[in-house]
Amino acid sequence: MHTIDSNTDSETIEKAVTLLRNSQNTVALTGAGISVGSGIPDFRSDGGLWTEFPPDEYATIEAFHVNPEKAWQLFRALGHTIVGKQPNPAHQALAELEQHGLLTHIVTQNVDNLHQVAGSNNVLEIHGDHLHLQCLVCETTEPFLEQYLEQGDTPRCEKCRTPLKPNVVLFGEPVRHLGAIEKCLHDCTVLLVIGTSAQVYPAAGLPEAVKRNGGLIFEFNHYPALGRSAFSGVPIITDFFFSGDVVETLPNLVVKLLSNS
Repeated sequence: MHTIDSNTDSETIEKAVTLLRNSQNTVALTGAGISVGSGIPDFRSDGGLWTEFPPDEYATIEAFHVNPEKAWQLFRALGHTIVGKQPNPAHQALAELEQHGLLTHIVTQNVDNLHQVAGSNNVLEIHGDHLHLQCLVCETTEPFLEQYLEQGDTPRCEKCRTPLKPNVVLFGEPVRHLGAIEKCLHDCTVLLVIGTSAQVYPAAGLPEAVKRNGGLIFEFNHYPALGRSAFSGVPIITDFFFSGDVVETLPNLVVKLLSNS
């Protein structure tokens, strides 16, 4: 594994740039870490949503069926963390890669829609989105309105009066777009793993699948999450590790890539 930071020699950086420039199918896998720079805290961090709203109590599909009013306490808190936030330079760097034909898809675990706001078009939201509400009976969706963030009655379907839930994947529900994700990763030559530890399945299996098929893994995190110590017994699968804040490391790489294209 090559680590790229402020002390890395230019030859190693140029090697990474060349591999990325020559990649036939580059895909990005993003997680909560890419949106921290936009002011959206990681749910699992100290003081994150899971601290106040334990997921087994608020964020399972069973909990929603049993007590939707209680589940909506979490949904309102989630909405308040997302509404009004804007893309940061890391989101914009991915949109720029797509515009230059250097990125085919983004697979995101986030529900904040910031990739699309930044200008990315080919985004597969594995955990759904916060922009819509869904009826589990009628299977219809409707726009999420900011008025739903205010305390009050739980929103209900106009057709059947069933309590509505945000169009996000709760624990116990199947993830979205898995077939399309597997298809775009089948011949992926470089996977950019950005701001995620990729420890929760099915996202955890995506870097492993790309590696098995001969693809390269470029990881952008503060600390290696995919490249483990040999003492752990887990194989190191990251090829290039970009150490630091993704809001800086990813745009820096994109600037080098486009300046040499």
